[in-house]
Amino acid sequence: MKTKEEEHKEKIDFLVRVTDGVMWWIGSIPSLIVHSIVFITAFLLPLFGLVAFDKMLLVLTTVLSLEAIYLAIFIQMSVNRSQEHIEDLKDDVNEIQEDIEDIQEDIEEISEDIDDIQEDIEDIAEEEEDEDHNERAKNVMLKSNVATNKSQLNNLKGKISELENLLAELKKEDKKETL
Repeated sequence: MKTKEEEHKEKIDFLVRVTDGVMWWIGSIPSLIVHSIVFITAFLLPLFGLVAFDKMLLVLTTVLSLEAIYLAIFIQMSVNRSQEHIEDLKDDVNEIQEDIEDIQEDIEEISEDIDDIQEDIEDIAEEEEDEDHNERAKNVMLKSNVATNKSQLNNLKGKISELENLLAELKKEDKKETL
C-alpha cells in the first residue's frame, strides 16, 4: 500500500508530465495549424451570417486572453525548471573545479618528491661509484621508480587536462542554457 507522500508525488509527477506535453504541443507545428484553423473559422462565421461579428470578437478575445494566461504559467514553469537545472550544473562545475585543484596539489607534491628522489639518486651515484654490482642494481631500480613516477605524473597531468576540458564544456553548456 502506498503512503500519502508517495501518492502525492505520483500525482505531482503526472501533472508535470501533462504540463510538459502541453508545453511541447503548444510549441509544435500541429498547434500552429490548429490555431490558424480556429482563427480562420472564427472570422468566417460572421461572413456566413452564423454569428454576429461583435460576438465573435468577444468570444475570440476571451479565449485568447485565457490562453495567454495559461501560456504565461507554462512559460514560468519552464523557466523555473531550467533554473533548477542550471543550479545543478553550477554545483557540478564547482565540485569538478575543487577536484581539479586537489589533483593539481597532489601533482605538485609528487613533482617535489620526484625531484627529491632524483637528487638523492644523484648523490648516491656520486658517493658510491665504487660499490659492487648490488648497489648499482639498487640505483637502477631507483631510477626505474623515478621513471615510473614520472609516467604516473604525466598520466595525472593528462587526466587534469581532460577534467579541464570537461569543465570548459560544462561552462559552455551552462552559458547556453542561461541564454
